[in-house]
Amino acid sequence: MKKVFHFDSQTDLYRADACVVSCFDARFELVTRKFLKKRGVWWADPLKIAGGAKLFASPADESERSFALSQVRTSMRLHRTHRVMLMVHSDCGAYGGLQAFGGNEEREAANHESELRHAEAFLKSNIPTIEVECFYLRFTGVWALDPAQPDRVLDSPATSQD
Repeated sequence: MKKVFHFDSQTDLYRADACVVSCFDARFELVTRKFLKKRGVWWADPLKIAGGAKLFASPADESERSFALSQVRTSMRLHRTHRVMLMVHSDCGAYGGLQAFGGNEEREAANHESELRHAEAFLKSNIPTIEVECFYLRFTGVWALDPAQPDRVLDSPATSQD
């Protein structure tokens, strides 16, 4: 092989602050990075899958969910993470986009809240020791699922201009 780019990467082992399960939609890459930084997540094991947390809530195929679950377990084993951050986002193609909800952002948010709760329950039933946080990314910020209020859609947005 021929070297085409030089960069000195850290060679030390690390402990992951979180395994971050999110969609690979590039429109949400910058907000995800800034949000993680704001939350103090410096070392993340990213698990980027179409639909993000959808894979744990309503997978197209059970083998996909099993594979993703094994990746979370691998993050725990190799990088000693104890936290999973589940993310879904607005206008996600894996859900059929905003148009699947008739262009209604509140219907979309209610669906994504339900999906996040199902994904969280699945992870906790399979890995009881894991800490799970759930987030909904919109084009105007990040909303956190309030675990204390299961009937509440999503609380105030966490935004940053960093």
